Amino acid sequence: MKLGSLKEGGRDGTLVVVSRDLTKAVRATGIAPTLQRALEDWSNLAPRLNALSDALNEGSADGVFDLDIRNLAAPMPRAYEFVDGSAYLPHVERVRRARGAEVPESFYVDPLMYQAVSAGFLGPRDPVKVVSEDYGIDLEAEVVIVTDDVPMAVTREAAAAHIQLVGLVNDVSLRNLIPGELAKGFGFVQSKPRSTLSPVFVTLDELGDDWRGNKLHLPMLSHVNGEWFGAPEAGVDMQFDFAQLVAHVAKTRPLSAGTIVGSGTVANEDTSLGASCFAELRTVETLRDGKPSTPFMSFGDSVRIEVLDRDGNSIFGAIEQRIERQDP
Repeated sequence: MKLGSLKEGGRDGTLVVVSRDLTKAVRATGIAPTLQRALEDWSNLAPRLNALSDALNEGSADGVFDLDIRNLAAPMPRAYEFVDGSAYLPHVERVRRARGAEVPESFYVDPLMYQAVSAGFLGPRDPVKVVSEDYGIDLEAEVVIVTDDVPMAVTREAAAAHIQLVGLVNDVSLRNLIPGELAKGFGFVQSKPRSTLSPVFVTLDELGDDWRGNKLHLPMLSHVNGEWFGAPEAGVDMQFDFAQLVAHVAKTRPLSAGTIVGSGTVANEDTSLGASCFAELRTVETLRDGKPSTPFMSFGDSVRIEVLDRDGNSIFGAIEQRIERQDP
């Protein structure tokens, strides 16, 4: 099934079940008012949501309406926790090589992760507002999963059963603010504004064989200003799968239902498949030419991020947004 949230009903939106072709929806408030509430009682409520999804797709559900993506908030307008990884080591290796640094051996056995902003997510058509272009505005196209309640010290094998939903995120980064923050040795704050989630999250069965090994095996397609930007394969070169990432986060603490875990920027060894962020493209240019030639994003630029199934249909819907100036 595919689940989304309307921009109504308060800060957590109103839960809707969305048709497989993303054209119709039905409110699911008789089952759960929000996606967060559904995840908190997932074992009981998921079968009911699935039944509603079947009725919607078969044309027998009551209260069906035409879906306008502009009316959707993020599937989870806010979450108790969002942790983001950097599971695609080709990206990490290239970035470090461009600045003459080696990749520590620990990076190959211990995931890179950080605590991200979860107090609010932008909807799939909401603009990205930034005070200054000097901050180095960058997109980051990633896969995310959502868990139910995860016990502390869960094993990798057991963690896989706690992955309930899959979606996409544009994990916006302000690249020119990152070096100064990381130099303090205490992580991101100002350089990581709110991220954008795909129109819908989907259950694993919607992905069929394209979800295996706890990874999504489809290209991550990005366009900037209508031009192809990249389509790296999400299931290739991912050093740590999502079960490993969940187990890593839960090593010393339980995770609440509704925890969002990100893959990090999708990147492949094969650079001909393009990039999922400008930092990646600029690194490739630096390694090839000695310096980057592509600037970061400007006000008025547009981004489109989506994943298509084998028949060319959008699975999660597209993130489509513009970069806009935010007055101080």
